[in-house]
Amino acid sequence: MAMTPRSSATTAGFAAILFWSTTVAFARSMAEQVGPLTSGALAYLISGTAGCGYLAARGRLRAKFTTLDRRYLLGCGALFVFYEFCLFLAVGLAADRSQSLEVGLINYLWPTLTLAFSVPLLRMRARVWLVPGVLVATFGVFLVTTQNRTVTWQTFYLNLTQNRAPYLLALGAAVSWALYSNLSRKWAGQAESGAVSVFMLATGLTLAGARLFVDEPANWNGRVVLEILYMATAPNIAYVLWDLAMRKGDMVLVAAGSYFTPFLSTVVSCLYLAVAAGMKLWIGCALIVAGAIVCKVSLRDDRAAA
Repeated sequence: MAMTPRSSATTAGFAAILFWSTTVAFARSMAEQVGPLTSGALAYLISGTAGCGYLAARGRLRAKFTTLDRRYLLGCGALFVFYEFCLFLAVGLAADRSQSLEVGLINYLWPTLTLAFSVPLLRMRARVWLVPGVLVATFGVFLVTTQNRTVTWQTFYLNLTQNRAPYLLALGAAVSWALYSNLSRKWAGQAESGAVSVFMLATGLTLAGARLFVDEPANWNGRVVLEILYMATAPNIAYVLWDLAMRKGDMVLVAAGSYFTPFLSTVVSCLYLAVAAGMKLWIGCALIVAGAIVCKVSLRDDRAAA
């Protein structure tokens, strides 16, 4: 059976999830060698320039600014840049590789938040199970951030106050990407294509601008060059695929499918960074996944049947 445009867009969303599972591991490794701003800026300047160059060569770049909704270009563009800025800094500023796993999982609250935000933003109908789903995922984050200590509110607060910036940045990333996913559907759902390449270039320029005011290490070697090239290609292709899925595919199904990302990302990070994840981290990861599943079950997209 031939795939419909809707099913093709949905498949693109699942492909994006696979790519994103490598982001935290590579971002942390690059940050340790040349800094989060330098590595992020280079990756996105390369990918954004290549993408915009391709559009310009085909005469499509100008159309992005003249045909797409201004709210999508400015609003979703700002959210895209903010998300990447927060994520790269959160992973890079983590005290060690173990904490980078923690902030990575906080970032992966976005599938749950995407589903929760779809109720007010896209007017989807929700059953009462939505609230418990969000609470379960939130408790998963609580466990993740207390994995090396006794589970109490005091240890949770102590862990946050000792190095709060990465945790707050990761939470900001989760919220901004959930908003981006819903608003891109709302403001550009009927467009033939989005403006992800433009957003990538804007991200690279923003990170490069911030880099001018910060001193970062410069331990250049063949490995970090390959990592930057990878981050400039494979994971960033995922944003194009995700943008297509959010605008054209089954948003609820894809967002729910993304609950596998925390597990995949944690496994990849543990292997690539040689980190042993504690039991509380795996339990917290499972709760974040479970929360997303409960949220998905609680939602009903009446438009999907239309």
